[in-house]
Amino acid sequence: MSIDVDEVKKIARLACLNIDETDMPSYATNLSNILDLVAQMNAVDTTGVTPMSHPFDAVQRLREDEVTDFDRREDFQAIAPMTEDGLYLVPKVLD
Repeated sequence: MSIDVDEVKKIARLACLNIDETDMPSYATNLSNILDLVAQMNAVDTTGVTPMSHPFDAVQRLREDEVTDFDRREDFQAIAPMTEDGLYLVPKVLD
Protein backbone atom coordinates (compact mmCIF):
# COMPACT_ATOMS: atom_id res chain seq x y z
CA MET A 1 0.00 0.00 0.00
CA SER A 2 1.39 3.36 -0.94
CA ILE A 3 0.83 6.46 1.15
CA ASP A 4 1.48 9.86 -0.37
CA VAL A 5 2.37 13.16 1.27
CA ASP A 6 -1.25 14.37 1.27
CA GLU A 7 -2.31 11.36 3.33
CA VAL A 8 0.55 11.94 5.76
CA LYS A 9 -0.69 15.52 6.19
CA LYS A 10 -4.21 14.25 6.93
CA ILE A 11 -2.92 11.70 9.43
CA ALA A 12 -0.72 14.33 11.10
CA ARG A 13 -3.65 16.74 11.38
CA LEU A 14 -5.94 14.03 12.86
CA ALA A 15 -3.24 13.01 15.33
CA CYS A 16 -2.45 16.64 16.19
CA LEU A 17 1.18 16.18 15.14
CA ASN A 18 3.34 19.00 13.88
CA ILE A 19 5.49 17.45 11.14
CA ASP A 20 7.91 19.60 9.19
CA GLU A 21 7.11 19.85 5.49
CA THR A 22 10.58 18.60 4.54
CA ASP A 23 10.04 15.41 6.58
CA MET A 24 6.73 14.50 4.90
CA PRO A 25 8.23 12.39 2.07
CA SER A 26 10.25 10.25 4.48
CA TYR A 27 7.17 9.74 6.68
CA ALA A 28 5.20 8.68 3.60
CA THR A 29 7.91 6.18 2.61
CA ASN A 30 8.22 4.75 6.13
CA LEU A 31 4.47 4.39 6.58
CA SER A 32 4.16 2.72 3.17
CA ASN A 33 6.92 0.25 4.11
CA ILE A 34 5.19 -0.57 7.39
CA LEU A 35 1.86 -1.18 5.67
CA ASP A 36 3.56 -3.34 3.02
CA LEU A 37 5.11 -5.45 5.79
CA VAL A 38 1.70 -5.83 7.47
CA ALA A 39 0.23 -6.93 4.13
CA GLN A 40 2.99 -9.54 3.74
CA MET A 41 2.31 -10.89 7.24
CA ASN A 42 -1.44 -11.06 6.56
CA ALA A 43 -0.75 -13.08 3.40
CA VAL A 44 0.93 -15.89 5.37
CA ASP A 45 -1.24 -18.98 5.84
CA THR A 46 -1.50 -19.60 9.59
CA THR A 47 -4.03 -22.41 9.40
CA GLY A 48 -3.20 -25.00 12.03
CA VAL A 49 -0.75 -22.77 13.88
CA THR A 50 -1.48 -22.72 17.58
CA PRO A 51 -1.43 -19.24 19.12
CA MET A 52 1.28 -18.83 21.74
CA SER A 53 1.74 -16.41 24.58
CA HIS A 54 5.50 -17.02 24.55
CA PRO A 55 7.81 -18.70 22.03
CA PHE A 56 9.44 -20.89 24.68
CA ASP A 57 7.80 -23.52 26.85
CA ALA A 58 9.23 -21.84 29.93
CA VAL A 59 7.79 -22.36 33.38
CA GLN A 60 8.13 -19.69 36.03
CA ARG A 61 9.76 -20.72 39.26
CA LEU A 62 7.45 -19.59 42.03
CA ARG A 63 8.52 -18.82 45.55
CA GLU A 64 6.53 -19.68 48.62
CA ASP A 65 3.98 -17.05 49.56
CA GLU A 66 5.06 -16.18 53.07
CA VAL A 67 4.86 -13.04 55.18
CA THR A 68 8.20 -11.23 55.31
CA ASP A 69 7.10 -7.95 56.90
CA PHE A 70 4.91 -7.69 59.94
CA ASP A 71 2.43 -5.08 61.17
CA ARG A 72 4.43 -2.04 62.29
CA ARG A 73 1.56 0.45 62.38
CA GLU A 74 2.11 1.25 66.05
CA ASP A 75 5.80 1.98 65.39
CA PHE A 76 5.01 4.32 62.49
CA GLN A 77 2.14 6.07 64.25
CA ALA A 78 4.27 6.66 67.31
CA ILE A 79 6.44 9.03 65.27
CA ALA A 80 3.54 10.65 63.35
CA PRO A 81 2.55 14.20 64.38
CA MET A 82 -1.18 13.42 64.83
CA THR A 83 -3.14 10.15 64.88
CA GLU A 84 -6.55 9.08 66.09
CA ASP A 85 -8.09 5.58 66.20
CA GLY A 86 -5.30 4.16 64.04
CA LEU A 87 -5.62 6.88 61.38
CA TYR A 88 -3.21 9.64 60.41
CA LEU A 89 -4.63 13.13 60.89
CA VAL A 90 -3.57 15.81 58.42
CA PRO A 91 -4.33 19.53 58.29
CA LYS A 92 -7.42 20.56 56.34
CA VAL A 93 -6.45 21.77 52.86
CA LEU A 94 -9.80 22.55 51.21
CA ASP A 95 -12.87 24.18 52.64
